[in-house]
Amino acid sequence: MIQVIMIIIYISLSISGLVLMKVGGNPGTISMLDGNINLGISPVSLIGFICYIGSFFLFTRMVVVFELSYIMPLTTGIVQVLSLISSKLVFKEEFSTTGIIGAVIIIIGVVVLNWKTT
Repeated sequence: MIQVIMIIIYISLSISGLVLMKVGGNPGTISMLDGNINLGISPVSLIGFICYIGSFFLFTRMVVVFELSYIMPLTTGIVQVLSLISSKLVFKEEFSTTGIIGAVIIIIGVVVLNWKTT
């Protein structure tokens, strides 16, 4: 059960990070002024960046806990499909036919990956 929760948190942090960084619209700037390093980033982008860094650290833990051949395609596929859905819902981006076909293929792949044979 804890493994499922770990995957859900990872996916949530990844998607939140991506969406918030795009909503913030500021990739950040680094500058030197009077010997001080200044980091200019919008608060929304900063929260997105923190979420995305959190997802990275969680993923490094998941790589140790799960089989790599299982966790990588599973999480990558789900994040890709949810990114596509988020782009439509949040940013009003259009779905292309190839994007929809790709998402369906990814979903089928995730289902087949988790198919339990007896």
